[in-house]
Amino acid sequence: QVQIVESGGGLVQPGGSLRLSCAVSGSIFHLYVMGWYRQAPGKQRELVAAIASGGQTNYADSVKGRFTISRDNAMNTVYLQMNSLKPQDTAVYYCNAVWTDVRRYEYWGQGTQVTVSS
Repeated sequence: QVQIVESGGGLVQPGGSLRLSCAVSGSIFHLYVMGWYRQAPGKQRELVAAIASGGQTNYADSVKGRFTISRDNAMNTVYLQMNSLKPQDTAVYYCNAVWTDVRRYEYWGQGTQVTVSS
């Protein structure tokens, strides 16, 4: 069973920064497409950023230029560097791992709270 553990959430003032980390168990981390999603109260879960096994990235328009997703395959870890945070970035952030072979395998972390408030 794949385990995903997020860390790095917390309370930050508007304009501040946080870095989220997501550690994934197992030996095929390098094959996963990794993503960060978020869900604010009363809203649907949305994709924030994703990074493919080859390093290609994509971002939600709302975070482009402020957030950066990266991965360290040697450490089985994906990161989300969040700068210039806004109150509307407040949400529970979830890490997601997807691998497609003959079937699709998808795993989620438990989430980490990010609160942007003065």
